[in-house]
Amino acid sequence: MTNKCCQKNSRKQRELQKVKNDFDILNDVNRLRILCLLKAHKEICVCEIYSALDLPQNLVSYHLGKLKEAGFVISRKEGSNVMYQQGDKKINNFFNLIKLILIKTNDYEK
Repeated sequence: MTNKCCQKNSRKQRELQKVKNDFDILNDVNRLRILCLLKAHKEICVCEIYSALDLPQNLVSYHLGKLKEAGFVISRKEGSNVMYQQGDKKINNFFNLIKLILIKTNDYEK
């Protein structure tokens, strides 16, 4: 029995690797807490994030950097503050890839 998900270097295999990499980024409770906080607020300053989560500023900045690098959060500068919000495009793409992999559809089986 063979399946396109199992074939090395296939498009399916590359999609699986992308999802695995995203899960690696999300495999941290503090990063998930940050995303949860950002979901509750349209946009929030880093100082409000570490205060709300009762975490050291350097730890929050580290996790925000990882989330930003992966596209799960986006930021913009407002004066001396950095404002963060969820990276909706990345989050939607992530869920769409998961659906393609885990939910049987004709599109993915081709």
